[in-house]
Amino acid sequence: METFLGIDYPTLWFLVVGGLFSGYAILDGFDFGAGAWHLFFRKEEERRVALNAVGPIWDGNEVWLVIGGGALFAGFPVVYATLFSAMYIPFILFLLFIIFRAISIEFRSKEEMAWWRKTWDIAYSVSSIMLAFLLGVVLGNLLTGIAIGPDLSYLGDGLFDFLNPYALMVGLTTLSLFLSHGAIFLLLKTEGQMFERLTQLARAGMIAFMVTFGLTTLYTLLYMPHLSDFFREHPVAFLLPLAVFLSIANVPRLASKRLYLRAFLFSSLTISMLLMLVAFELYPNLLLSSIDPQHDIDIYEAASSQKALGIMLTIAAIGTPLVLGYTAFVYKTFSGKVKLDEHSY
Repeated sequence: METFLGIDYPTLWFLVVGGLFSGYAILDGFDFGAGAWHLFFRKEEERRVALNAVGPIWDGNEVWLVIGGGALFAGFPVVYATLFSAMYIPFILFLLFIIFRAISIEFRSKEEMAWWRKTWDIAYSVSSIMLAFLLGVVLGNLLTGIAIGPDLSYLGDGLFDFLNPYALMVGLTTLSLFLSHGAIFLLLKTEGQMFERLTQLARAGMIAFMVTFGLTTLYTLLYMPHLSDFFREHPVAFLLPLAVFLSIANVPRLASKRLYLRAFLFSSLTISMLLMLVAFELYPNLLLSSIDPQHDIDIYEAASSQKALGIMLTIAAIGTPLVLGYTAFVYKTFSGKVKLDEHSY
């Protein structure tokens, strides 16, 4: 098996896919969170400010989802096929909500009628909430295991198998984290009375996340033996959940000092470390079978050919800096407080 710097190609591609989805969670996470708070802003001007805070960047954030999905398909086609077969309903719902969210952003300002704008405000906020929740539900199913049988066949017996208690807990944890993340981003973009309201919303989001994360962690240790065994075998891994708590606890401390950019960076770090924790618990598996561990799918049996992975790693080495550069340029261009004008949403 070919290697680069002592790391085999499937492991390298596992890291690439994980990095892309981490970037997506950080970037689209804050605009999902901003949208989830949208109905808490009752004034027309506040809602327009909130929309214009994410307006120039939300579609660029979704580039990371497209690239991440493409990387998963190219590097691990077996996992791509099996996962989409098992998670067909949540992925279709995710697609519908992401379409409605985009339409809401673009259509809201096209007419002046109050009912028109209120309708799209509701669609935008509900779509943002459901997108954050569904991402957590899919992640929870990856951790709890999917009904994979022989020959990589999906043997689930219900349309809503994915709505198991653990997945719902992870979904609520993800939503509360994105709510906190989004409120901090809006603090960077707003001022005045809206800014003061957001300081309270950010605090509520952080409290909700710490509660849900604590309950989910406790549930994992008590009732998810295939995950808790990882911590028993690797006690040093307990440092990562501890680091997550310290990181999210640092966010309100920085926010209280009005160091919102640093608070946003620590919120992003929290998301990154949570996904790192998931990766450590799964590796070298990509999909766990809830029927029999013999049917787990690992990175080696799911990977494309060594030649294909080598070519794609070269492309990734060239393309990733370009995507990072584009993202940095866009955020630099649209930095600062939002100012409404005739071209605003």
